Amino acid sequence: MTIIDFDDTYFMREALKEAKLAFEENEVPIGAVIVANKRIIAKGHNLTETLNDVTAHAEMQAFTAAANSLGGKYLKDCTLYVTIEPCIMCAGASYWTQISRIVFGATDEKRGFMLLKSNILHPKTSITGGIMEKECAELMSIFFKNKR
Repeated sequence: MTIIDFDDTYFMREALKEAKLAFEENEVPIGAVIVANKRIIAKGHNLTETLNDVTAHAEMQAFTAAANSLGGKYLKDCTLYVTIEPCIMCAGASYWTQISRIVFGATDEKRGFMLLKSNILHPKTSITGGIMEKECAELMSIFFKNKR
């Protein structure tokens, strides 16, 4: 019998699967999953090129799917797992969802929300970074190297 440890690494692996889907679709390879009660209730990956929509980030796709899954716009007691640090737009949207926790893989030194040096997140949202950082950053690096 296999016992599955539903920890941050497990769920980040699931987000990384979403990022790989984006990569295959020639989208910036960022993936996200939202978890409630150790169960994935939503998945998303970047669709900005596919939808011709600058707001179609992985986190935004996952927020919408999670709200639909829960039947309400607030994501209290949920965790967002995302392969790259959220941008300012996605961090701002997370504020309105009142999500309890954000876990990201690699930092985004050019567009990440932590560049603001202010608290854009909801006051009750906790944040953890660096989960599977190498794997998450590597996928982005390969994608942009192929674009050059």
